[in-house]
Amino acid sequence: MKPAPFEHHAPESVAEVTGLLDEHGDEAKLLAGGQSLVPMLAMRLTHFPHLVDLNHVDELTGITRHNGTLTIGATTRQAAIERTSEAAAVPLLGLAAPLIGHTQIRNRGTVGGSIAHADPAGELPAVALALDAEMDIASAKNTRRVPAREFFTGTWETAVQDHELLAAVRFPVWSGRCGFAVEEMARRHGDFALVGAVCGVRLDDGGVIEQAAVAMLGVGSTPIRAGATEAALRGTSPTDDDVDGAAQQAAAELDPPDDIHASATYRRQVGAHIVGRALARALVEARND
Repeated sequence: MKPAPFEHHAPESVAEVTGLLDEHGDEAKLLAGGQSLVPMLAMRLTHFPHLVDLNHVDELTGITRHNGTLTIGATTRQAAIERTSEAAAVPLLGLAAPLIGHTQIRNRGTVGGSIAHADPAGELPAVALALDAEMDIASAKNTRRVPAREFFTGTWETAVQDHELLAAVRFPVWSGRCGFAVEEMARRHGDFALVGAVCGVRLDDGGVIEQAAVAMLGVGSTPIRAGATEAALRGTSPTDDDVDGAAQQAAAELDPPDDIHASATYRRQVGAHIVGRALARALVEARND
């Protein structure tokens, strides 16, 4: 099938983009990598009279590190975060990227596109939530910064309004004795995860957890932060049994969906195993650092 007719706009600056969004409102849709939007247009599952193409806006791409923050422009390709040395400052990005679709997808898909699309089974939204990333959201009037905890509002829904665009994502850079892991269960490599977890831990000199970050994907309408589990881990030097208990606690906090792909019971039970495996890997890495 072919998409319904639309007008294509190719702005070259953020100011031009926001001007077009102001002019056309909810009749305009941003086009970055197009990995989700183009198939939906082609199958006529959705239609927008105006497509605003971001691929000529140079200020929206690139990876920079400054004062403990890694800033990634919204149109930076997903492949860049698994191949460039700059992105290695945030190891969860490099661990998550290979799980996003296939190589062809990552060569065109963008970091900002994945996060703004807000699929609850997406890896990058979970990474952003786990690390307390901040989103730069631009409009014709100003740029505001929104923490990841407030950014994801529902399935495919975010805090970005019709007249705004996600311009960049700011990830904090952890230092010290740190370990990270991403684990997920999917039917085939490249499929969306049925359930997954991203974890990070930082230890003090005595091996006690100073900071813990745990977020789950595929288990709700948004990525889910396991706050109670993180709190239980902080200040401890966990044994294998402690890790298992923390993983069970993370799963107990969930109210996952039942659908044609997996039952809620499956997601809860497998989720506990996935969290435990990710935490164990992250702890091994941190202890060996």
